[in-house]
Amino acid sequence: MTIRATFKGPVIAESDDTVVVEGNHSFPPDAVNDAYLEPSDTHTTWPSTGLASYREVVVDGARVADAAW
Repeated sequence: MTIRATFKGPVIAESDDTVVVEGNHSFPPDAVNDAYLEPSDTHTTWPSTGLASYREVVVDGARVADAAW
């Protein structure tokens, strides 16, 4: 099954090879459209995955802080 992540229309990520981590789909790097992502200063450590560096999703000026990691 193909999983698609969208925001305000554009596809941010799409793949039929995601992994569910703590209830969230994790996309392989080549399935993510980096054109809609900007770095965030947020970092966390998770027992199951280690260090997570977050990114903000930005489409046409609309921003979702720390929406991806």
